[in-house]
This record gives sequence, structure tokens and C-alpha cells, in this order.
Amino acid sequence: MQPTVKPQNPHFSSGPCSKRPGYDVSKLQLDTLGRSHRSAIGKKALGLACSETARILGLPAGYRVAVVPASDTGAVEMALWSLLGPRGVDVLAWETFGATWVNDIVNQLKLPGVNVIDAPYGVLPDLGRVNFDNDVVFPWNGTTSGVKVPNGDWIPSDRAGLSICDATSAVFAMELPWDKLDVATFSWQKVLGGEGGHGMLVLSPRAVARLESYTPPWPLPKIFRMTANGKLMESLFQGDTINTPSMLCVADYLDALAWVDSLGGVQAVMARSQANLKIIEDFVATHDWISFLAQDPATRSNTSVCLTLAVSDAQVKQMVALIEAQGVAYDIGAYKDAPAGLRIWCGATVDAADLQALLPWLVWAYAQVTAT
Repeated sequence: MQPTVKPQNPHFSSGPCSKRPGYDVSKLQLDTLGRSHRSAIGKKALGLACSETARILGLPAGYRVAVVPASDTGAVEMALWSLLGPRGVDVLAWETFGATWVNDIVNQLKLPGVNVIDAPYGVLPDLGRVNFDNDVVFPWNGTTSGVKVPNGDWIPSDRAGLSICDATSAVFAMELPWDKLDVATFSWQKVLGGEGGHGMLVLSPRAVARLESYTPPWPLPKIFRMTANGKLMESLFQGDTINTPSMLCVADYLDALAWVDSLGGVQAVMARSQANLKIIEDFVATHDWISFLAQDPATRSNTSVCLTLAVSDAQVKQMVALIEAQGVAYDIGAYKDAPAGLRIWCGATVDAADLQALLPWLVWAYAQVTAT
């Protein structure tokens, strides 16, 4: 039978992600709108975006945070084009975005000595093959595969190269070993449900030392430049952005950070996401027609949860369309390059009650498309 209860919030997209519970755009502090981002009030707001991020995440002393252009992609590109070159590179890929960084490093930067360590959707590559005498580029969480690295034990503390981590769907949702990450990037539109277009770049002192000691042999666009006269532009990490940001988006991000604080900090939002994953795990365990794309339970993402179904690709699309037509869940089809299935966002901005209300609709939609 068709369920009668629907999620109060049907937004389960993996990016842009659902706004936080209780979100009200009219409650944002909007005194920066219409003001220059270089004014005292504008710089203060941007500086807070950097310093509050560092405080709430508990970043080690000496780590720097900047607001940069072009979302997580822009932040990753800044790191790749500015830092890579003096060492060999190991790059890991097990889904779409890792493969994007492979393409950038191999076909755009055309670096020699690149070691590509990849794996198909659903599994991690062999982390034991990674050579940390090289610089290492990897996603923490495969947003399009629902496969994450389980921990940072494989990253040595005495590494010679830099560890460069695309962590956009992991920051604020997964335990990250910050002392083992020399570069980490994320965007506001993921775990905290912020707005798109802005990236966050986190640099360790080792990454800063590389920037100040190495000049790439290729031209760098203005929006990638983090040094001047061989020294780090410290003002960039204090809210003096390279280009003009949206102050409305900045206000939205500060609201999201305040929400994290109100719940008790980063551990509280990570716990919400883990509890959401458990709801999906319990459901999958009792329905034999649905499975995790991640083959190893230790690698299951607790944000972008990817599921496969015992139906045809066309029937998967039918299920997604049926559920959306009922106003139950939007944007839950698998990423276009991934195996057909469902991708349900389980980050902290999603309420457990909404996930629980969604699941009976999956049963209903499955019955509809498989009825003979």
C-alpha cells in the first residue's frame, strides 16, 4: 500500500544539500549586504568564516583557512596547480571526482612520474601501494560512489611528500586526522547545507613551506595565486579574498557554523550523520532487493549513501520519478557516471525522522516497478 506519511523535508540531494533544520533565510545577519567585501564589516565576516571554521573543526596550531573561488573544485585546483611539481605524484581514484584530479594531473599539468592508483565504483584502491615520498592526492569520501577511506592510519606522520585531500563531503561529518592532512578542501554546499560558489582551503605549515620554497614552471591565474615575492599572502587567510565573494553566502555559512555550535560542536553533527547512516543500514539489512554500493562496511559513506537495486536501470529511473512525483524525495538518483541506483544524502542537516519516513516509500516504489 502507498504510505501516508511523507518526510517534512524532501531534500536529500548530495549537493547542494539540504539546509539545516529550522533554517530561515530571513533570520540571517545581513548587515554586510551591499557593502564592500574589503570594508571593515566585510572583512570581519570573511575573517570569521575562516577563524570559526578553524575553531569548530579543532584545527592544529599553525593551520590556515581561506575562502577561495569556485567551490571545492576551485580549492582543489588551487592546490594542484600551486603545489605539485617538485616531487612525484600518487593520485587515488575510485569514483568520478578522483578521476577528475587524475585527468588534471596527467593531462593538464602533464607531470612526469605520476602513479595512478584506482579502483572501480564500490571499492577502495589498495592504500598500501601509496608512496608517501611522493605528493599524494585523494578524496576522503567518494561522493558519487559512497565509498570513503575508513581512517588515516595509512598516512604516515613522517611522510616526505604532501597529502592533498579533497574532503568536501567529509568535513563536519567524518573524523579527519588533521595532523596528517597538509591540504584539505571543502565547500559550503555539502555537509553544512550552505550555498554554492565558494571553496574552503585548509593548509598545514608543511604546505605553506612548499608554497614559499617552490615556484611552478607554468603560469598561474590570479585566482590561484597564494604568494607574493616568495611569501604567503597571509591576508588571504584572514578574510582578504582573491575575488569578490557573495556576502549573502558568507552570512549563510556563518549561520550554519553557529548551528553546529548550538548542537555542541563538530562531534554532535558527526553523530547525527552516523545515526542517519544506521537508519539506512537497518533498512538494507531487512530488504534483499537493495544493497550498498560500498562493498566493505568499513568504507560506507555516512553522507552520500549510494545504493544499488535488484531492478533494471530503467526501473531505477522509474522509482526515482515515482518518489519525486509524490513530493517525497528529490534528487536521489545515482550520479550520472555511477552505476544506476539511489544516492541519499545522510549528512547532519537531514533529520532522522525524514529518513525514516522516506524508507517505506522506497518499498512502495519498488513494488510499483516490479509488479507483473
